[in-house]
Amino acid sequence: MMYNKITGFLFCAYALSFTCNAQQTPNDIKFGFSVGFGSEFRNRNYTYSNQYFKFHFMKTVKSTNRFSYDLVLQPEYNSGAHQLLNLYFVKPEEENYIEKRERYTKLKTCNEYILNIGLLMRYSLSKKSSIYVLGSVGPMYIDTATERLSKGFAFADVLALGFNYKVGQFILDIRPNFRHTSNAGLQNSNAGFNTKNIEFGILYTPKKSVKSILN
Repeated sequence: MMYNKITGFLFCAYALSFTCNAQQTPNDIKFGFSVGFGSEFRNRNYTYSNQYFKFHFMKTVKSTNRFSYDLVLQPEYNSGAHQLLNLYFVKPEEENYIEKRERYTKLKTCNEYILNIGLLMRYSLSKKSSIYVLGSVGPMYIDTATERLSKGFAFADVLALGFNYKVGQFILDIRPNFRHTSNAGLQNSNAGFNTKNIEFGILYTPKKSVKSILN
């Protein structure tokens, strides 16, 4: 499952950050926000498009001359527009399947509230620019039931590649990413959603730690 893969990735990356012969930077913090949007990978069964807003809280736990490792906390609100196209995805053996087919084939909005927790590994290209990979997992609440995901508790997994550019104490960020949502089999509907997204953000670093950014 995607959830297990991301969890394993984060564990290995976090362990690596503490085995590196590196200088600690406990005061290196960043915070900011981003907006993003995306859609499902093309398929015949359903449509799904989303737009979202995130807050970012980051703390560098290790750094070397070129590499640094950040712990990341990202509260997020995600609004998705979903419609079932293939009504036969709801099988006759399901209870009230005719009513479900009629309900799920209507366009609907799904509101999601997420807390992403992850690890970011950064490579500095210059004093002002860097690239990075970010993996995160987090609990999620979705307020609308669909044929692919039950209403209630679920998980959001994100794998992203990104580019940063520093302007003074601010960092401009662009982040293509892949996102998967599911509930790990805790509820009946668990096909989940897979989306490709693009995200734009801005981060701020307090003046006392600006020298350690993107070294």
